[in-house]
Amino acid sequence: MPNVGPWRFTFLGYQLGLAQPLFLGLCAAGLLLGALALVLALRRRSRVRALLSERLSPKLAPGVSEWRPAVQSGLYGLGLLLFGFALAQPQCGSKSELTKRKGIDVVVVLDASKSMLARDVQPSRLERAKLELATLLDELKGDRVGLVVFAGDAFIQSPLTSDYSAVKLFLRAVDPEQMPQGGSNIGSALTLAKQVLDNADRGAKERVVVLLSDGEDLFGEVNEAVEQLKDGNVQVLAIGVGSESGEPIPIYNRRGEFVDYKKDTNGETVITRLDRAGLTTIAEATGGSFFFQPRGVAMGQVVERIDKMQKSELESRVTVRYDERFQDYAIAGLALLAGGMLLVPSSRRRAS
Repeated sequence: MPNVGPWRFTFLGYQLGLAQPLFLGLCAAGLLLGALALVLALRRRSRVRALLSERLSPKLAPGVSEWRPAVQSGLYGLGLLLFGFALAQPQCGSKSELTKRKGIDVVVVLDASKSMLARDVQPSRLERAKLELATLLDELKGDRVGLVVFAGDAFIQSPLTSDYSAVKLFLRAVDPEQMPQGGSNIGSALTLAKQVLDNADRGAKERVVVLLSDGEDLFGEVNEAVEQLKDGNVQVLAIGVGSESGEPIPIYNRRGEFVDYKKDTNGETVITRLDRAGLTTIAEATGGSFFFQPRGVAMGQVVERIDKMQKSELESRVTVRYDERFQDYAIAGLALLAGGMLLVPSSRRRAS
């Protein structure tokens, strides 16, 4: 069904509207069907009168009513019309309300380095991390979420927003093959996440960084970033993605076909491993925690942790709420349809 916006207008000083005007088509259908049934009923009546005189009709066609089919058709047509109008959600009058949204600010830091292509978790580390993030977005209620993506460098993929569907859209575009710089710089990503939180409008009291990574860091800037987060009272909730046993990093061509495994300068296959200790150190240094579920989704525990945090007022706005009046028309339509069903077009009468 196509999306049609609500209709708003003023009549005699009253604010009126239809929230779903598309259903007015059902009103037209009700009128059309009612009119068609009425025409057929009147034709039936004319045929009876043409064949039988008014004096002989009760004897030769006992129980045949000339007016009941027409009335029944009218009841059905009006009933459908009122039901259609009720589905269009008529509104009369409005009131202004102040709505407040409370929550915390969450910046998700997502590792998009080449090591996240490893398949020691299915379907890959990166896809598992995206699944974890999608779970977070499905569970949050009113919190603002931002997304920072990193490999050798970090950038803001999505600013802080309460539009979770927009964050999911940005998430789909994350691809290690499109990252401008190779490597893995967790420190740079954490520093950028801190900047996103500091620049937030009406920032929350409780602020969190959710780090999704295998923990490998090749730049050594983590300690400085952790100190900044500690000074800003920002907790890091780290989720480890991968296995400690290690896995080679696959290389794909432009068509997405597997070509080979990544090699080092000596021609040896590079093995990437989950740095559990490194992620735990980052999280605990900021008052956060490390989470790991090798065969499941760990984000549920993160959501529980976020739910226990103190919520702040992030936004307040004046909204207009319109008074719904569809109930009256739905009840009237039901009464007319019930009346039509109870009204039998003809009745058998015993000859006296």
